[in-house]
Amino acid sequence: MSGDQRLLGDPRLLHEIEVRDEWVPLPDGTRLHARIWAPRVEHPVPVLLEYLPYRLDDWTAPRDSERHPWYAARGYASVRVDIRGTGSSDGLFDDEYSEQELADGIALIEWLAAQPWSTGAIGAFGISWGGFNALQLAGRAPAALKAIVTVCSTDDRYDNDVHYMGGAVLGIDMAAWGGTMFAFNSRPPRPEVVGADWVARWRERLEHNRPMTPVWLAHQERDDYWRHGSVCEDYSSITAAVLAVGGWADPYRDAVLRLVSELDAPVKGIIGPWSHQYPDRGLAPGPGIGFLQETLRWWDRWLLDEPNGVDAEPALRAWINDSEPPATYYAERTGRWVGAEDWPSTATRARVEPLELLTGGEHGPVVVRSPQSTGLDAGRFFPFGNATDLPPDQRAEDGRSVCFDLDVGASAEGAGGAGAPLDVLGSVVVDLAITSDRPDANVIVRLCDVAPDGSSTLVTRGVLNLNKRNGRHRDDPMEVRVEQTVRVPLVSTGHSFPAGHRLRIAVSSAYWPWIWPHSDEATLTVDPQRSAVTLPVWTRAGDDGVRFDEPTRATPLAVRALPPASDLPQRSVTHDVGTGEWVLDVDPGYGGGREYPDGLVFTEDSRETYRIVDGDPLSASAESRWAIGLEKPDWRAWLETTSHVSATHDDFVIVNTVRAWARDGGPSTEAVLVADRRFEDVVPRTSA
Repeated sequence: MSGDQRLLGDPRLLHEIEVRDEWVPLPDGTRLHARIWAPRVEHPVPVLLEYLPYRLDDWTAPRDSERHPWYAARGYASVRVDIRGTGSSDGLFDDEYSEQELADGIALIEWLAAQPWSTGAIGAFGISWGGFNALQLAGRAPAALKAIVTVCSTDDRYDNDVHYMGGAVLGIDMAAWGGTMFAFNSRPPRPEVVGADWVARWRERLEHNRPMTPVWLAHQERDDYWRHGSVCEDYSSITAAVLAVGGWADPYRDAVLRLVSELDAPVKGIIGPWSHQYPDRGLAPGPGIGFLQETLRWWDRWLLDEPNGVDAEPALRAWINDSEPPATYYAERTGRWVGAEDWPSTATRARVEPLELLTGGEHGPVVVRSPQSTGLDAGRFFPFGNATDLPPDQRAEDGRSVCFDLDVGASAEGAGGAGAPLDVLGSVVVDLAITSDRPDANVIVRLCDVAPDGSSTLVTRGVLNLNKRNGRHRDDPMEVRVEQTVRVPLVSTGHSFPAGHRLRIAVSSAYWPWIWPHSDEATLTVDPQRSAVTLPVWTRAGDDGVRFDEPTRATPLAVRALPPASDLPQRSVTHDVGTGEWVLDVDPGYGGGREYPDGLVFTEDSRETYRIVDGDPLSASAESRWAIGLEKPDWRAWLETTSHVSATHDDFVIVNTVRAWARDGGPSTEAVLVADRRFEDVVPRTSA
């Protein structure tokens, strides 16, 4: 393929570009499918790599079309590659961030560096999966990899990903993301790319495909499985320059602060108000920034050795959200940018508030025994900018929790003195003097902004599986009814609490479906006199002068959205008063159906359903259902998957099914069943 690409919002067309597909050979003979956008120049250029399992031929094509041509027009060869066994690449997929994936990635970097059109200087970038493996490849320190941009990713695969949080099982994404990847990995290669034997290739892929949820649940402690690919194990392994980007509405934002704090390599961090999205795509919550321009400066500095002032930027540029009424969707947040010259920053000070004082002087222990339905208003673990992603008003959740309130106006001084807002930037930490009547229990702490009208906006939260209190690699059951002091770090935040509002610390023992409950309901007791919250107060009230360009992207691919397959609500909660069962039903909203310029009709329909009965933690179940279709006039492929997770007192029970059909020819051609498989797995419960 070849063609020119005009640019939106940028009058400079520095180079005409060409687009071509290539097969990248690996040492074992496997070939990876690559698409290369390159400037039409006579000299070698630096190369940028995005390396994903999400199908460059269709699923990520709209997003790819916005950024790879943009870089190519500015003198970089920008390359998008599908991981082994995904999209139309050869081979078979084994696991996320596997040794095979990383070894292939190193070979890919070496191949790109050796091409005659390459200067040998490589940059890697990506969001989520692509941000993960860019960071992990940097940890392998290939000589050609000079710089990376990692967006919405993590340095800790165990405690800061979709599997566990605070050592507790993430019910909402351990099941749903496992189900999503089971469906995604069941998609076929494209016949136009791999040829006439595409059905045989697809059948082989389906025969090899295994659900990953049982694997993840088999590692309930931080062991070697999770240490693999977690660059927090050895930050010094990274020598490439790292630009780390995150959003306050994304669960991976802590990684930005850790990378800025811990890396010896050149590093900068940016955290905006964003969800799990590139911050130039116009998706909620905004405001977006000129992310491509910002990354271009990064590439110019580290791949072209251009002294453009990137080194002099603050170590961290962060957005502080203003206080706003609770809502499941904000088109844009109000707030301001601040700059920290170092991190941890000398512009923050730790403010310690004993929980005893927050209760207005009340004394004595308080009992925490939350209904199992606590957490249904938690919002989505991965907000993508959809209308129902963010948490609604927390008053119902607060009512199921024990709350400690601090009057911001009367009891705290902000950066501007008494009566000023209280600005928080960083990680809030809550220390709890706590006892449990069961050896296994979870504790969840939320930080809320309570307005004078009583509305409660969730700011951030933290989780601790109490038998992981001495380390995520350990399983130390609580000594029953013996008080211990435990530390619960909340996920980092940037938020301004106005005078007249209350800062609320809400403590609960349940948080479904985010957190899978232990087998037995626990009653916790917290002593406020020996418990406290530590707030990282940002002390500068003025304008820090942090500015970004307006967003710009290349002209996106002309994809037409198709009507949704059903008119079900995007997110609903129902309660059967007679049985006590609560049901959360969700459309994860990954994109739905669409028609591509090449005539491909891609359909995608999915639902997630979470069930629990108050008083019965063993009633918890999570189910993910997918239906995916790909069709052109001369071929069709479609599949259906289900993924269901439940638990007994001693085991997790995971059931996955996949059925797939193909039609290799026109509409009159008979369809064939390609796969009909069922997987039943039982995984013992250890510390979860």
